[in-house]
Amino acid sequence: MQGPQFLSRRQAAAVLLAAAAAFVSACGGGGGDADTSSAGETATSFAAGPISGFGSVIVNGVRYDDSSATVLDDDDGDRSRDVLRLGMMVEIDGTQINRAAAQGKALRIRFGSEIVGPVQSVDAGAGTLVVLGQTVRVTATTVFDESLAGGLAALTAGTVVEVHALFDAASGSYIATRIEDEDDSSLYKLRGVIAKLDAAAKTFTIGSEVINYAGLSVADVPNGLANGQRVRVRLQTTPVAGQWVAVALRLGVRKLEDREDAHLRGTVSALSSTASFEVNGLPVDARSASFPDGTAGLVLGAQVEVEGQVVNGVLMATKVELEANHADEHRDFELHGAISALDTVNRRFTLRGVRVGYGDATVFRDGSAAKLVDGREVEVKGTPSADRTTLQASLIKFED
Repeated sequence: MQGPQFLSRRQAAAVLLAAAAAFVSACGGGGGDADTSSAGETATSFAAGPISGFGSVIVNGVRYDDSSATVLDDDDGDRSRDVLRLGMMVEIDGTQINRAAAQGKALRIRFGSEIVGPVQSVDAGAGTLVVLGQTVRVTATTVFDESLAGGLAALTAGTVVEVHALFDAASGSYIATRIEDEDDSSLYKLRGVIAKLDAAAKTFTIGSEVINYAGLSVADVPNGLANGQRVRVRLQTTPVAGQWVAVALRLGVRKLEDREDAHLRGTVSALSSTASFEVNGLPVDARSASFPDGTAGLVLGAQVEVEGQVVNGVLMATKVELEANHADEHRDFELHGAISALDTVNRRFTLRGVRVGYGDATVFRDGSAAKLVDGREVEVKGTPSADRTTLQASLIKFED
């Protein structure tokens, strides 16, 4: 795989599946397990959200230098930073953030998806698909793998996909940030909330699907398994008697480590009050927070951005913003780097491994389309194309 791009991770599938053998040795989601990098630097910041650009990795508007970062999958397996893709949900432990410059240094980057499984149905009109019994919603900023030409229209029943997403607890659906094809996967995966737990039969449901974990040893089942818990489960690819057979099961939320600076983007997954709630399963104390958009929209399933610091595993919020009031701020993706594979006939090129298209509506700064040549350093801002497999440039700026 060459650089971050709208491409499948098929070549990395063997590594990912091998990591499944160590599945129960770690927890999923949330912050990290150690506070230092190999260079001995201390992690003082934490960020979680979808990747919105490269040059280096851009998350929640901050450019993180990832040149020396440790990259882990959600089985805690070591990976190359080349597997990172636009739209992937990641968690970053880093050094202190320079807020004025919106820059930081990543010490550890962890990524993971919510679903790997077969498409059961597609409703192009509603912008939804059903995967492993779960409803997945596609939005204007959902990124599709380049191999899925046509985007949602390319998906048919039986196609195996990997879905990076935010969970909407209000509707029980998933808001896709990235969708990839995974047709060579030998295991499926589902992260969701347990319901209808039957400890005697060793079954529970996630959405409409029944999961059977009877084949797991006692040591391989999380202590205190209960309804309402968020878990991540690996599944055999063929159901038995209408039930999916679990081959690995673990809790789906990782406890946050203390951090002086934390920035979390996600959905409200539990709500006691506007002062006490969870985002992506992580606890938030907002008693001292400002709410620039008010609190009326802070409801179960609402997309939010929360800033603050982490103390004893709780994000002590200083500011809570509602994504619905800032949607335009997150529409653009951003890339920095050298152009390659320039095609002036079809007006496209590759940047940081991402296919970029440009046209009459593209604004050029410090130059024009005539200055586009392979090797030229540029900054690109844009939005996904109609089928969401190409970044359509709204701005191309030539960099010195």
